[in-house]
Amino acid sequence: MSTTFNLDTSTSRAHPTPQPMRRLTVPAIRDRKRDGVTAEPIVMLTAYTARQAQLLDAHCDLLLVGDSLGQVIYGLPSSVPVTVEMMENHAAAVVRGSYHSVVVVDLPFGSYEGSPEQAFATAARLLKASGATAIKLEGGAAMAETVAFLVQRGIPVMGHVGLTPQAVNVLGGYGPRGRSEAEAAKIVGDAKALDAAGAFAIVLEGVVEPLGLAVTQAVSCPTIGIGASARCDGQVLVTDDMVGMFERVPRFVKRYENVAAIIAAAAQNYAEEVRTRSFPGPDQTYQPK
Repeated sequence: MSTTFNLDTSTSRAHPTPQPMRRLTVPAIRDRKRDGVTAEPIVMLTAYTARQAQLLDAHCDLLLVGDSLGQVIYGLPSSVPVTVEMMENHAAAVVRGSYHSVVVVDLPFGSYEGSPEQAFATAARLLKASGATAIKLEGGAAMAETVAFLVQRGIPVMGHVGLTPQAVNVLGGYGPRGRSEAEAAKIVGDAKALDAAGAFAIVLEGVVEPLGLAVTQAVSCPTIGIGASARCDGQVLVTDDMVGMFERVPRFVKRYENVAAIIAAAAQNYAEEVRTRSFPGPDQTYQPK
C-alpha cells in the first residue's frame, strides 16, 4: 500500500503527516529478495537530520544514519573518530523526521569489535535512545558470530563488506576492492558468512562490478550496492554527494543536483542586499499600527 505524505507549505517546518502512518519493516525488506530475485530494487540514502529525513522519507525504503556524518557533518578526516553519542543524536533526529522508511544506524568504530557483548550493549543503547529499527556494522566472517549474537537477541543487523571505511588505516585508502582473485574470494566468503549469521541485508561497497554481481548471487539476503553493480538488489548513496554538496564527486556517485551552487548563490544575493541595505525591506519588517 502506498503512503501519501501531506507536506503543506504553510507548515513545512513541522513533521509531515502521512496517511496512513505505516513504517516499513525489516522482514519486508528481507522478503524483497525471493529465490535469488529482487523484483523491485531497494532504495536507501543517508540521512543525518530531521529535515533531511522528511525530504527523503517518502522516496526511500531505508534511511541510513551513517558514520559518514563524521566527514559530512563534522568535517572529520574519516569515520574513525565518530562517537556513539554522535550516532545517538543524529539517529533520533532522523527517526523523528521519518514515518515510512526503516531507519538503520551505524555502530561507530571501536564500539562493537571487542566482543558480541560489547556490540549488543552499543546496539541496544543506540536503538533505545533513538527509536531506530536496525544497526549496521562493518566486517565479514570475523563479525559473523557477533551478527548471530545480536539477531538472536532481537536486534536486526545489516552487514557491510568490500570497502569498509572504518578499516581505512588497514586498507591503506579508499580504492576499489576485489581486483585479485584472493580478495574477491574473501569478500564472497565474508558476505556468505554474514548471510548465514542472519543479516537481513548487506551493503557491498567499492568492489569491481563483476564481484558485485557474484556476491548478490551468492547470498540469500538483499545486497545494497555503493560503487558495486547495478545488479545488486538495491543501491545507497551519501545524500550530500548525490545532491552535490561537495566539489569532489567519487567515481561511483551520480550527482543529481548542484545544491552547493544554489546555497552559495543564495548567500551571495543575501550578502549583497544586506550591504546595499535593500534587505530587510517593507515585507520583512514590522510597522507601527
